[in-house]
Amino acid sequence: MTALVALIIGLSKGGLGGLLGGLATPLMALVMPAEQVIGLLLPILMTADVFAVALHWKRWDWRLTRLLLPGAVVGVTIATLFIKNAPTGSLKLALGIIVLVFAVYRIFENRLLVLFRYQGQDWHGSVAGTVAGFSSALAHSGGPPVTIYLLMQKVTPGVFMATSAVFFMILNWIKVPYYLYVGLFDFPRLLSVAWLSPLLPLGVWLGKRLGEKIDKTAFERLVVVLLVMTALMLIFQ
Repeated sequence: MTALVALIIGLSKGGLGGLLGGLATPLMALVMPAEQVIGLLLPILMTADVFAVALHWKRWDWRLTRLLLPGAVVGVTIATLFIKNAPTGSLKLALGIIVLVFAVYRIFENRLLVLFRYQGQDWHGSVAGTVAGFSSALAHSGGPPVTIYLLMQKVTPGVFMATSAVFFMILNWIKVPYYLYVGLFDFPRLLSVAWLSPLLPLGVWLGKRLGEKIDKTAFERLVVVLLVMTALMLIFQ
């Protein structure tokens, strides 16, 4: 399962859709305690971030990234307090709810973006960053708020992908001291999966190649169905 998840992370970072990356944590949480999963996946995500950022090198918008980061710190802090103080088992429930919200958002994404008349304000970046930091710290699923925010800034696809990549690379580093504080890293287990590292650049490369050829609409519909099923299993498990 860990090998499959590592490949999924690489594929999503390579451009096959952040939606696919949303499957990584809930899939692992079906077979492991959620608090172990998020600690195990963070180093894998951080390794994949290196290849994703290299793929989109210097195409990001630093101004938008800086607007997102202060809120991200706030969101990670709130999520860490939840992880530290929540009753046993509640993290898996929270993970399932976040994944379900993520899937529902993707179903209605286009309609939501059409409904709103957006007037950009700098503080919107802080709000998006806070929500992204919270959901990312709990479930490594911070994509939706950042996606909405960047799309509403009307950036080009290249800038969108690059800014997302560099923001989540920085966000994942922000999470490290917080995860250390609450003891989420199982270092012997991390060493036991270190052999999976070559799957990450392979996944990034495959994601880039497949992203140019695959029917993305049909693919995303399939992933949404898988997300909903996985979220419900986590909620009612």
